[in-house]
Amino acid sequence: MRYRLLSALLGTGLLLAACTSNSADSATQPCADIPAAYSVKHPEWARTASIYEVNIRQYTPEGTIRAFEAHLPRLQKMGVGILWLMPIQPIGEQHRKGKLGSPYSIRDYRAVNPELGTMADVQHLVAEAHKLGMHVILDWVANHTSWDSKLAQEHPDWFTKGADGRFRPPVADWQDVIDLDYSKPELQEYMRESMAYWVREANLDGFRCDVAGLVPTPFWEQTRAELEKIKPVFMLAEWDELFPPTFLKPGEFDPNTHLLEKAFDMTYGLRLHDVLDSVARRQRPAHDINAYLARERRLYPRSVYLMNFTSSHDINSWDGSEYERLGPNVLPMAVLAAMLPGMPMVYTGQEAGLTKRLAFFDKDTIAWGNYPLENFYTKLLTLKKDHPALLNGDPCSELTSLPTPDSTDVFAFTRQKKASGILVAVNVGPQRRQLTLQDKLPGNYREVFTGKLLRLAAATKLPLPPHGYVVFERMEK
Repeated sequence: MRYRLLSALLGTGLLLAACTSNSADSATQPCADIPAAYSVKHPEWARTASIYEVNIRQYTPEGTIRAFEAHLPRLQKMGVGILWLMPIQPIGEQHRKGKLGSPYSIRDYRAVNPELGTMADVQHLVAEAHKLGMHVILDWVANHTSWDSKLAQEHPDWFTKGADGRFRPPVADWQDVIDLDYSKPELQEYMRESMAYWVREANLDGFRCDVAGLVPTPFWEQTRAELEKIKPVFMLAEWDELFPPTFLKPGEFDPNTHLLEKAFDMTYGLRLHDVLDSVARRQRPAHDINAYLARERRLYPRSVYLMNFTSSHDINSWDGSEYERLGPNVLPMAVLAAMLPGMPMVYTGQEAGLTKRLAFFDKDTIAWGNYPLENFYTKLLTLKKDHPALLNGDPCSELTSLPTPDSTDVFAFTRQKKASGILVAVNVGPQRRQLTLQDKLPGNYREVFTGKLLRLAAATKLPLPPHGYVVFERMEK
C-alpha cells in the first residue's frame, strides 16, 4: 500500500524528498537515519567525485599506461575525481577471443600485462593522479580466470568442474574463462591478499569488481575490512540488485544480501541505464524516471552510491555506442545521468563524441579529434563536484520532480540543499516544448551551458528545444 501511494504521488510530480524533515530547523536534525546494517564508510574524497572509465588498450596508438598518463591533466580539468582502469594484468592465450583477448581473462593476478607496461608505470600513474587530486581504482576479476592462468596450473582444485570433471566457464558465452570455486578458503585468502598486494605496491585507492554478485558477499565484506587496514578504499561493484543479469539462475544470488551494506561503496545503476535508454528511444514515457527513483528509495538508504552512465566498455562494444542507442537524445541523457542522484561515469571516448563500437578483443584506437564534447562534460562534472546539492550519498539533498507540459517527452526536476539548488529539464521529443515553473526555488539563476542569467519564479516559462536540455544553477543573492 505504501508503494502504491508513493507511486501515485510521484505521478502527479510531487516531492521526491531526500530529507525526512522540511521544517525550519531541519539543518540541526539528522536528515535520515542510516540503517545499522549499512556500515561502509565512504572515503571523504568520494563525496564530490565523478568517475571515468579508462580503456588503456584503445586510448592511444601505443595503448600503454605511460601514453595514457599524458591525459591526466586534461581529465583533471574536466572534473574527473576517480579513474577506473580496466584490467591491466596479463591476458590468457588458451581459448583467447580475437588477437589480443579479453582484459577480463586474467592470467596472473599479481603481474602487469607487458603490452601495457610495468609495475613501475602503474606506480608512476597513480602517483601523478594523486598529485592532481584524483584517485585510481583497478578493475578486479575475482569470479574467473583464463584457462591457462597461474591459478589453474598451480591450484586446479580451486575451480568448479563440469559433469566431465573439467574446467567450465561461469556463463556459457564466456568460453575464454573458467569459473573459480569460492567454497575454497585458500582461494579466498589468495584473492584477498592479491588485492591487498596492489593497494600496497601501487598505492591504488580501491577496486571496480567484475560481476561482483557472482562472488559470495561474505568474501567481499571480509576483503573490504582487510583493505581498510591498509588505507581507506573505494569499492565499486558491477551489479545492481534492482536489475540482476539475465543469465542468473534461481538461487545464484541472494537478493536479500546487499553488497552495499558492508562491502561496497557503489553499485551500477543498471536499472536507471535501462530506463534512460528506453526514454531516449521514446519507448516509455519520461515520467517513468519517477517510478525508478521511488523503487530505488524503497531498496536503498540515501547514503549509498549508485553509478549513473550512458555508456561503458560492455555497452559500447555489445549494445552499441550511445549514438546508435540514443540517437538525437545522447546529450539530454548524459545530463540526466550527471544530475540525478548518483555518481556519474564517463567512458573513454565519450568526450570525443565516439560514434563507433570499439573492438573488444583487438586493437581499435580512438580518434580523439579536438575533444568536441569535452567542454560539455567539463560543465557537468565541475557542477557535480562543486555544488552543495549534488554531493554523493547526501541524505540532506532534496529532489523534486516538476509538473511538465508533456510527461511523455519532458522530464524536469530540482535538487536543493538549503538555499543552494539546481533546476534540470530535458525534452526527448522532436517538437519544441515550454515548461511553466511553479514556485519551487524562486531566485536568480545561471544556465550552466550558455551562461545566460535569468530570474526564475512562479509562471516563468522555459522553452525546451527538440532533443534539448537546460541546467540552471541558483546564484547567491
